[in-house]
Amino acid sequence: MTSIRPDELAERLESGDDPFLLDIRPKSAFQSNAIENSHNLPVYQALRRGDDAALRDRLEEIPADEDVVVICKMGMVAKRATSLLVEEGYDAATLAGGMSGWTGYRNGSLGYKLRSLLWRLR
Repeated sequence: MTSIRPDELAERLESGDDPFLLDIRPKSAFQSNAIENSHNLPVYQALRRGDDAALRDRLEEIPADEDVVVICKMGMVAKRATSLLVEEGYDAATLAGGMSGWTGYRNGSLGYKLRSLLWRLR
């Protein structure tokens, strides 16, 4: 399973190498806090219940010719979506730590710094 750390995503976005940011969280969560230029496909709850059809039914909304970074709350459900996308031939990765990790990175939180250190050691 491929993942991308928040700092790596930030570097890509800053350099203009923008992947397709697929935020699978519920619409309300997306509206309250989202990465700029991300696209909301609110299939989080369905995937959490094991309903892959919710995402499969909407694959036409995801460009097949772009790198895709999947975003959820903490990264766990996004892993399921990323796996499904890879099975379908997409070049997809999960945002490590999800929006929690992204927010921690942007705020420079101690929790993010510790988590980032663990990611780098793996």
